Amino acid sequence: MNALEIRNLVKNFKSTQAVNNLNITVKRGMCYGLFGRNGAGKTTTIKCLLNLLKPDKGDIQIFGMNPRKNEVGVKTKLSYVPEVVGFYPWMTVRETLDYFASFRKHWNKELEKDLLERFELEPKKKVTNLSRGMKAQLSLLCAICPEAELLILDEPTSGLDPIVRREFIQTVIGAFQEGDPENRTVFVSTHMISEFEGLIDEFTIMENGKNLLTMESDQARKEFKSICLRFRGSPPEINSKLILTKQKEGNEIVLTTHEFNTELEQYLRSLSPDSVKIGNLSLEEIFVNVSCKKGAEK
Repeated sequence: MNALEIRNLVKNFKSTQAVNNLNITVKRGMCYGLFGRNGAGKTTTIKCLLNLLKPDKGDIQIFGMNPRKNEVGVKTKLSYVPEVVGFYPWMTVRETLDYFASFRKHWNKELEKDLLERFELEPKKKVTNLSRGMKAQLSLLCAICPEAELLILDEPTSGLDPIVRREFIQTVIGAFQEGDPENRTVFVSTHMISEFEGLIDEFTIMENGKNLLTMESDQARKEFKSICLRFRGSPPEINSKLILTKQKEGNEIVLTTHEFNTELEQYLRSLSPDSVKIGNLSLEEIFVNVSCKKGAEK
């Protein structure tokens, strides 16, 4: 059974189609990335998953359950960190943690203690006196300690400084999955793609509510290439359906492709460049190039 399945999801707001026939499958034990520019439909998709918004069409299954028909069953199996967090301001950090723990059958107290120390959160401090970054840390702590089967994160590190972001991503999320790698699943919507580079197993790129691309990360790194060609004179015109983007700088031209094969390589070398350098693209570079290609086609 998959952790998450989205089939033909549609969500409209008056004349705006926020999600347009979206399909996503997330296997158990996977760290899945949902990438897209602002307004792409990522947060709307997540709110439909959590039954915070009612889809206009489509089907959602979380561990085989429909979140609209079995909301309690679904939410006992997941934790959620929204982009904008909110707590009762009169509570202390300690009271907030106890409050969240009261809704859970399981709560890892040792992990809670470790994260409080790591994030340097003072248990007696009132939430209203916490900085934005501290509130983000508290939200992450509340989501991690139940050790749920599915962790849904919507821009989870947007309020954190770079050092804490790196520690959270590499250590906290990594430790969350390592605790039960076959069953613990992470579904993360993020703009900080480079910081999740080593954790993402598979991803979907959204644009205007639609799925532009879904791939396994390792396969994407094999297929997407950056090609730098240097010529003695001005670079010639290069035309191929396999080219995503082209950028000229003096006697050099830098190309990106989503399908580097022998035929393309032979064509490029037939142009007699002085040098050819081929490299892999990171997930963030893949996202930028796929999104730019789509924007250029409009």
